[in-house]
Amino acid sequence: MERTEYVAYGEPAYPEKLKKIHARPPGLYVRGKLPDPEAPAVAIVGARMCSAYGRSKAREFGRVLAANGVQIISGLARGIDGCAQEGALEAKGRTFAVLGCGVDICYPRENYRLYEQLIREGGVISEYPDGEQPVNWHFPARNRIISGLADLVLVIEAKEKSGSLITADLALEQGKDVFALPGRVTDPLSMGCNRLIAQGAGIALRPEEMLEELGIPFGKSDGKSKKMKIPLEKNEVSVYACLDLVPKSVDEIMAVTALPIQEVFQILLSLQLKECIEEAAKGKFVRRDFPV
Repeated sequence: MERTEYVAYGEPAYPEKLKKIHARPPGLYVRGKLPDPEAPAVAIVGARMCSAYGRSKAREFGRVLAANGVQIISGLARGIDGCAQEGALEAKGRTFAVLGCGVDICYPRENYRLYEQLIREGGVISEYPDGEQPVNWHFPARNRIISGLADLVLVIEAKEKSGSLITADLALEQGKDVFALPGRVTDPLSMGCNRLIAQGAGIALRPEEMLEELGIPFGKSDGKSKKMKIPLEKNEVSVYACLDLVPKSVDEIMAVTALPIQEVFQILLSLQLKECIEEAAKGKFVRRDFPV
């Protein structure tokens, strides 16, 4: 079992970036490591109940930034946070989660595998001692640490009233740049991001632009495309080709492919096992975020 370390303000290991923020934590409880002060860091935050498109972009930004030496800071939450951190780990990068509870508690529980991997390959951090349970008011408070540890903040999907916008506001108060992923003006999950852009936030179209903002030449892809090329049968290709990032039902897939229902079900199961597609909602499927 990983032991919890405590780093108090004034100790050499206390992050320099946090010394400059309002209401700095008096100390940090850590399992794993703290971010490297010499390496750039980007906080990626967003909606818990996100879309397939949001998950795809979170993984992409997390992977590409991490592959180019950027540390990813987030909150281990379901949705955008977890996807961005998974992307960073896929690229063998370093990522750190700031929790709204003690570092001995994995919240949400469904992210336990990610939590364990973060402890081994990055770190989990909190201002709350071991045993402190997650309560609602802890999460807005911990957001100042997420933004404080980062050089800039990226918001991927956020409703008009979202905790991610609290992180963005805190980042601006701390003098950090904020970027947002644009979306359709009619999409509730994009309203917060679009409003940030209207108020002057940077537009995050590609990870390469974030690297440019950090002064890092784009040198590495995420390494995913080559690794994930998977041979498919002819009818599997037909089903895969009719999917995109907008969820489609079995009936819609049958209408496009003209395949019988039993065969469609078999192909969908096969494609899920090959990690080419995922079930975005009950009975609706989308492509994963890499080419076949």
